[in-house]
Amino acid sequence: MLFSLKKGTFYMKFGGMNMQAMMRQAQKLQEQMAKAQEELENAELVGSAGSGLVNVTLSGKKQLLKVELKPQIVDPDDIEMLEDLIVAAYNDAFEKASELEAQKMPNTGGLF
Repeated sequence: MLFSLKKGTFYMKFGGMNMQAMMRQAQKLQEQMAKAQEELENAELVGSAGSGLVNVTLSGKKQLLKVELKPQIVDPDDIEMLEDLIVAAYNDAFEKASELEAQKMPNTGGLF
């Protein structure tokens, strides 16, 4: 850590970057994260199974918003298959939400 006085101002340098520059970079990163979080909250991702007979919609924050079942998929004698398709559709949507989150969130370089 180096200390120096320039024009009446106290500067602290860490690894070649002054504190003011670090604060600006942190502020920019914080703004990027807030924007990405807002985009994720507004995103809706649809997972599908059974050739589109079961659809699950999640928010970008991975909250379940909707389950859509086509009438022909409902077979009272095979509830287990329907349950499996719902799980598969949810997992599909969850994977899409995870990919979107990784794409939208800024790389913090291990700061957070």
